[in-house]
Amino acid sequence: MNEMPGMTATENETRRGTPGESFSASASTAATVATPGATPPRAQELDGPRDEAAAGEDPDVEILNSHHARVGSFDVRRAIPQRARRTIGAWCFADHMGPADVTEGSGLDIGPHPHTGLQTVTWLIEGQALHRDSLGSEQVIRAGELNLMSAGRGVSHSEEATGHYRGTLQGIQLWIAQDERRRHEAPWFEHHASLAQVELGEGSATVFVGEMGGARSVARHDGDLVGAQVRLNGVAHVPLSVGYEYGVIVLEGLISLEGRELGPGTVGYLAPGRDEARVTSSGPCTIIILGGTPLDEPIFMWWNFVARTRAEIDDAFDSWRDDDGRFGRVASSLARVETAAPYWRARDN
Repeated sequence: MNEMPGMTATENETRRGTPGESFSASASTAATVATPGATPPRAQELDGPRDEAAAGEDPDVEILNSHHARVGSFDVRRAIPQRARRTIGAWCFADHMGPADVTEGSGLDIGPHPHTGLQTVTWLIEGQALHRDSLGSEQVIRAGELNLMSAGRGVSHSEEATGHYRGTLQGIQLWIAQDERRRHEAPWFEHHASLAQVELGEGSATVFVGEMGGARSVARHDGDLVGAQVRLNGVAHVPLSVGYEYGVIVLEGLISLEGRELGPGTVGYLAPGRDEARVTSSGPCTIIILGGTPLDEPIFMWWNFVARTRAEIDDAFDSWRDDDGRFGRVASSLARVETAAPYWRARDN
């Protein structure tokens, strides 16, 4: 594929696709998400219980518990969406995958599947995986590197074993809901092996999307949002944007977020209005911080599609089912992922 105009592909940076010719969801945002190949769940299955603040803890830190799902060959902890918190800024999906053992020929094992209206952000803290997509991209991602794919009006991809890596795989798969303009443009893909970092007291942040503490990611993004990995062993004062809401997702270790304890499988939510968050740990920890301007536009999620209406979902499902060319082809040996029709079709018939 052609490189994006005005950009040069280097060892550290690859962009594929063509540029096309970021927003907010209220608590009532419709969201129905499923594992590729599984029957999509109803929205009420997205709930994760919330923990109440104890005496002496910050009541403005909302604690959510992730729920378990299965994606490909991996069990995952799904932080969002859930009924209590559909989105964090434009971030609308977060799956903590692993740690799990993989081999040269067996990894995530997610066959070709479609997306619309979103960006996928793949971030590993251990191991390697192979991304293939309908743009012709074939990119190995390693821990500390970024794969960013923009679906726009339609793209398909697979996530596979690398053919050479054996060991532990752990990371997080994220989606960003695209705004009205971006969700209709052509898809594209970019890879970055080197990203900006900033010291945060006894921790350090790698910024993979947006800006934090003066460190800005080179990756393209739409709208006001930030995504960063923070590794800490002690006390970190994390700079925040006052107009953003934030989610803190623990991947490794135990932390205290403004006095509230979090471990793997929990999410700490901070409403807009803060310019800093105090995070402490008594040992090595890895966390993901997601933030952004609260969405002011409702989105509708079903399976692997982010849209505004059921009619848009129906069109995308029909295109994938009929293989009409909208989502292209992925050069993968894994089987295409199929799913049952949207649940409202059976109910409406």
